[in-house]
Amino acid sequence: MAMNACDIDEGRGFTEEQEALVVKSWSVMKSNAGELGLKFFFKIFEIAPSAQKLFSFLRDSNVPLEQNPKLKPHAMSVFLMTCESAVQLRKSGKVTVRESSLKKLGAAHFKYGVVNEHFEVAKFALLETIKEAVGEMWSAEMKNAWGEAYDHLVAAIKSQMKPAEICIN
Repeated sequence: MAMNACDIDEGRGFTEEQEALVVKSWSVMKSNAGELGLKFFFKIFEIAPSAQKLFSFLRDSNVPLEQNPKLKPHAMSVFLMTCESAVQLRKSGKVTVRESSLKKLGAAHFKYGVVNEHFEVAKFALLETIKEAVGEMWSAEMKNAWGEAYDHLVAAIKSQMKPAEICIN
């Protein structure tokens, strides 16, 4: 299982203090990742309703978001991956998502037309979700720590945003 090192030193600039804040807040949120993932996505769709069109399982669905059977597992998966990546960032010095997963993420984000503004909306929604989840623990320093970690993950995804490679035998 190869880890992605990317060409960027993604962990540089992420301090020990930031790591401690991310780890501390993630320990509070981890057990509720499914619900927090949903809140995260609901915030994205509240800010940018058109973002629903980026998800094939939502695009032609008449089912309310809260009842869509595919949204919660997807939301939880994205939230877990984002937060686990943040927790590991300083320790590994890079975004620790398997290289194959990172390539798939990059290709999917490219295929569905994700642009910088989408990443910015997701960042805002993520920070708001975490702020609500951790309550009084939230601070400007924690916001900066999560923002920095998110930016590293996005940089890694963007580095892989190109059409999926097709193998022809």
